Amino acid sequence: MKPLHTTVCAALLVFSLPLHAKEAAKKKSAPAPAKPAASGGQAFGWPFVEWQQMVPRGGTTRGADVTLLEGPKDTWTKLQEQGISKFERDRRAILSLAGNYRVSFDFTESFGLKANFKPARPYFSWGTENVTVIEDRPEFLSLQHTLVMYFKDEKGKSGPPMVMKHWREDWTWQPKEMSIYDKDSTWKRVPAPSPEGRWSQAVYQVDDSPRYQAIGAWVHDGGLSSWRSDPCARPLPRREFSVRNDYNVLEGIEEVTITPGGWVHQQSNRKMLVAKDGARICLGGEIGVNRYEAITAPDLAGPFNAYWAKTGNYWKDVRATWDEILHGRETFTLKPKDGEDELFKVHFTYAGELEKADRSDPEADMKHARETIDRFLVK
Repeated sequence: MKPLHTTVCAALLVFSLPLHAKEAAKKKSAPAPAKPAASGGQAFGWPFVEWQQMVPRGGTTRGADVTLLEGPKDTWTKLQEQGISKFERDRRAILSLAGNYRVSFDFTESFGLKANFKPARPYFSWGTENVTVIEDRPEFLSLQHTLVMYFKDEKGKSGPPMVMKHWREDWTWQPKEMSIYDKDSTWKRVPAPSPEGRWSQAVYQVDDSPRYQAIGAWVHDGGLSSWRSDPCARPLPRREFSVRNDYNVLEGIEEVTITPGGWVHQQSNRKMLVAKDGARICLGGEIGVNRYEAITAPDLAGPFNAYWAKTGNYWKDVRATWDEILHGRETFTLKPKDGEDELFKVHFTYAGELEKADRSDPEADMKHARETIDRFLVK
């Protein structure tokens, strides 16, 4: 059993002592400096910056113990099967993303282009997440990510699971069109570039509004199954827009690699300030590594299935509404707020009411989905 910690600890790569502290320790006339507490850090973590300035920010909660899967996932074994087509191996790689995972999210700034640049603190967070295939057609796969978190109280006792709908990813074989992010909460529909033999990955926010869409090819070589995207633009994630406002587009290359016990999502990102006339300024870059490690405990699928049984039809209506918008408009812009309301909060409040309800009302669900999304579209 391995506990989940997000307090800064030696489990993250540790920085060595600063040079001046080492020199002081060599002087017999001076007492050896106290060794600093184990600190968090990451690869490429600015070793000449005082470690106290580079302690990762992010979650500080302690989760329930997890049991990692022993041996490879069944989907990994199927992925290695000989004699199948490239297309079928691509599909099996995408299906391998489903499962129950301990997930870690690591981001470190790798360079800056401002004069006297000082790197921001790295970011680290974690979660236990269920990934379920909610739609499976020959040339289209949709996977829903849902956080299922068990927290410990001050006495170390685990409480009931907290279930929160997370992001969604849709994979499309050789798409004709894509909805790409422009800037300032605006998306536009464009022809897919060189779609032959490639899959697009469309990523959606927790409320099923679009985030970004990228296209790339799966490569299978000597046991490696990896998908690498063309550069794609995205709105700022919460970990960034909650602490800074000096840029408005995160542009990056995505890479998804399947492992025997899960998968890894790597990102190489550029932080761009894009003006209304299209003028671009690059402020710097970051590296991201998100690891999905398969677990067998605690139970994540059960709480997700219970949540989805109550809310799944409503979220299906939300997806259908967005499909109409994405395929029916050349461009659209979302408002960050409607009065004091935020889009995800309105959806989540309604879904919370459905969890408590004894029965569903399909007409009311669809009406609420359509009216809610319409409120946040710039007319």
